[in-house]
Amino acid sequence: MKEAFLIVIAYLIGSVPTAVWVSKAFFGIDIRDYGSGNAGATNTFRVLGSRWGTFVMVMDVLKGVAATSLYLLLPYYTTSEWDRTNLMVGLGLAAVLGHIFPIWADFRGGKGVATLFGMVLAIQPIVAVCCVGVFLLVLYLTRFVSLSSILASVAFAVFILVIFNEKEPLYRAFAIAVALLVILTHQKNISRLLRGSESKVPILKYRDRRKMRRRDDKPE
Repeated sequence: MKEAFLIVIAYLIGSVPTAVWVSKAFFGIDIRDYGSGNAGATNTFRVLGSRWGTFVMVMDVLKGVAATSLYLLLPYYTTSEWDRTNLMVGLGLAAVLGHIFPIWADFRGGKGVATLFGMVLAIQPIVAVCCVGVFLLVLYLTRFVSLSSILASVAFAVFILVIFNEKEPLYRAFAIAVALLVILTHQKNISRLLRGSESKVPILKYRDRRKMRRRDDKPE
């Protein structure tokens, strides 16, 4: 009974629509009416810029961490690793579900990648840091948040199944489910990437401008 109550709380935490509230409070718009129509960090980067996109991303990650850490309210789970992992996965997934279908924002949310990362950060910090490395590298090279998220999620499965060789069956299944979930929720992004019409986030613009200047300065 207590576990079910915590899962509901985790869903409500995940339902906090950071991007929607920021866009309405500071810009007088609903972020879902612009860009890709999603209430997540990626669309916030595109529409409101890197500063607000970063803020939304951090807050959405913290939602995942906070929701997954609710197990600490039940002392039994701090001593039982198997049961703790199971409960943390359940709490984290409830938060991700809340982000995708937020009760506070007409059940129209984002894709849950940042909140999902927060969940992984709470459960397996080392793997989470490795995934951040993959995400940042791809983002630096391409400026596509969607592609960065997809490859980071695939890397998460590879880290769990191969590199760290996690033995717990539930966690292995969860790693595969994460990769499939992120790919599934990014179908439109994948189509745009293949067509060459996916929008890049407004970061590292100065790097690109320098490259353009170098090309222009080269002798014919």
